[in-house]
Amino acid sequence: MITREMKILLLLRVGLAFSFFYAAIASLIDPLSWVGYFPQFVRHMVPSQMLLMGGFSFVQLVVGGWILSGKNIFIPSVIAVALLLGIILFNISQMPILFRDISILFMALALAIANQKRYTNTSPP
Repeated sequence: MITREMKILLLLRVGLAFSFFYAAIASLIDPLSWVGYFPQFVRHMVPSQMLLMGGFSFVQLVVGGWILSGKNIFIPSVIAVALLLGIILFNISQMPILFRDISILFMALALAIANQKRYTNTSPP
C-alpha cells in the first residue's frame, strides 16, 4: 500500500527532477541564454561555453534521473541542494529570476532530510 508520505515524496521527486530535466534540455537547445549563470571564474576554467553547458546539462540529467529513480535519494538531493545554492549565491543580483530556485532548493532540502539515514548507537556507553 502506498502511504501518504510515499505519495508526498514521489511528488517532490517528480517536481525536482522536472526542474533539472527542463534546465538541462533548455540549456542544450540555447546555451547562450544559460551560460551567464556561471560565475566568470568557472567560464574561464572551461575552454568552451558549449563544453561547459554540455557538461553541466549532463550533470543535471544524471541528478534528475537519479532523483526520479528513487534510489538512495539522499545523495542526489544533497547534490541538488549544492548546485542550486551555488546558482543562487553567485547570481543573487538576478533575484527576480532566481526566486523560483529558492523554492526548488527547499524541495531538494526536504527530500534530503526525509531520506537521511538515521543512525542510532546501540552499543552501551
